Amino acid sequence: MMGSTHALTGWCAGLALAPAIGAGSVHQALAFAATTAGFALLPDLDHPGARASKLLGPITGLLCWLLRHASAGLYSITKGPRDERRKGSHRHLSHTILFAAGLGAATTAGTRAGGWYVVAAVVVFALLLAADALGDWLLLVAGGGVVWWALTASAEAELSQLTGWLGIAVATGCFTHCLGDALTEAGCPFLFPVPIAGETWYELRLPRLLRFRTGKGVEKFLIVPVFTVLAVLLVPGAWPGLVGLFAEPTVTAGG
Repeated sequence: MMGSTHALTGWCAGLALAPAIGAGSVHQALAFAATTAGFALLPDLDHPGARASKLLGPITGLLCWLLRHASAGLYSITKGPRDERRKGSHRHLSHTILFAAGLGAATTAGTRAGGWYVVAAVVVFALLLAADALGDWLLLVAGGGVVWWALTASAEAELSQLTGWLGIAVATGCFTHCLGDALTEAGCPFLFPVPIAGETWYELRLPRLLRFRTGKGVEKFLIVPVFTVLAVLLVPGAWPGLVGLFAEPTVTAGG
């Protein structure tokens, strides 16, 4: 999938999940969804040309190098008899449920230890990732949202309520990325290390007729429009507001 599609589907997944973890206010739901959108791009940190690898220059570049070598090393010692002859540096370690769960657990531990400051740092980092994929307009919207938040609510108190739960947003973002890649022709080995058909890194994918190529017609003209609409409708209060906007006014007796 394209980076923008990963971020868009991650945003929708975050908004859909936010009420289930108690992020009931609009502020919390948007912060949770922004985190999910950003971390839906993070698994591609294992590719030097990816947006995530270039985001913070040499810092994310070094993380990319470390992740690629760790992934290649793990692949070399765990590949099954029928696994492909690959280096295993891209679309392997970071594209697994284990990676998503591990990064989510680390985020939970970090936010519980550091409080709302760490929560804010994770959200900002994720927002930068998402904005890099979706466009700078997202930063303008987020900036306006921060001002609105400061005027209408206690940002510190609401961010503190996300402490511990933000790990779920991070894990969900990574998992959403894997599901997206599993829809493409390349597939995704996100069930590692479960052995399937003699492969430890078995690429799960849809039946051949349902797969699509990254950046081609199905993604651009079907998946992106559908999730763009969902990205708006899933915002808390958006659907009732639209229904009310287009609903016919009730005529009262004598009116």
